Amino acid sequence: MIKMAIYGKGGIGKSTTASNLSLAFREKGYNVLQVGCDPKADSTLLLRNGKKLTTILDQFRENGPDGFSLDDIVIQGTNGVYISEAGGPPPGLGCAGRGIVTALKELEKRKVFEEKNIDIVIYDVLGDVVCGGFSMPIRDGYAKDVFIVTSGENMAIHAAKNIALAVDNFKDRGYARVGGVILNKRNVSNEESKINDLCEFIDSPKVGVLSFSSEVQKADEVEKTVMEIAPNSEMANEYRILCDSVLAAC
Repeated sequence: MIKMAIYGKGGIGKSTTASNLSLAFREKGYNVLQVGCDPKADSTLLLRNGKKLTTILDQFRENGPDGFSLDDIVIQGTNGVYISEAGGPPPGLGCAGRGIVTALKELEKRKVFEEKNIDIVIYDVLGDVVCGGFSMPIRDGYAKDVFIVTSGENMAIHAAKNIALAVDNFKDRGYARVGGVILNKRNVSNEESKINDLCEFIDSPKVGVLSFSSEVQKADEVEKTVMEIAPNSEMANEYRILCDSVLAAC
C-alpha cells in the first residue's frame, strides 16, 4: 500500500492538490482514502458532494470510543474516494495535535485499510506544523513519503525548508522521507528558479508543477475539484501528470 502525507504552508493549496490527486489516482483504478488532519475539517470539502461527514473526534466525544463504527467516520465521496476527517477540539480548548493522534489510532483500530481495501492513503496535514500530533504521519509509520506543496513565495519556501528538516530529523528511525516538492505556482518572479534552489537545498526532487489557473478557483467556489467539473481541461491533465510523478516517486 502507498502511504503519503502532504504538507506545506497554510493556504498554499494542499487540500486542493490532495483532492485532485485522489481523483487522479481513482481514475487509474486505485482505492483511495484521504484523511484530513486539520481541526477545521475542511481537507475533504471538495470531495463530499454535499454529504455530511462527522469528524472522528466529534464521534469520539459524542459516543465514546466504542460507540461508533468505521462507516460512521469514513464515507465515500466523489467517484468513490474514501474520505475521513480527524477534526479537533473547540477553538481555544484542548490540543489539536493530540486530536490527530486519537483520530489516526481510531482508524487503525478499526482496520480501515483492510476493511476498505485501500491502495493509497493521503494524509493532508495542517500547514507547516511539524510538532506533536501534527508530526504523527511522518514519525509513527502512517506515511512513508512526504510531499511538500509550495510556491515561490518566501514564506512558503521557508515553511518547506522547515518541513524537510523535520522529516530529516526522523530519518534515522526509519520513518518517512521527503518524496518530492510540488510547485503550486503563484506567478511570483523567478518562481521555478527559486524552487529549483529549494530542491537542491533539501536534496529532494521537484515532482510536479501546477499552473496558477482560474479553473482551480472556479472549482473551489462550487466546492468541487477540477478533475470533476473540468476533466478535459489542461489543469486536470496537470493533476494527472502529477499523479504519475508521485506514483513513480513512491
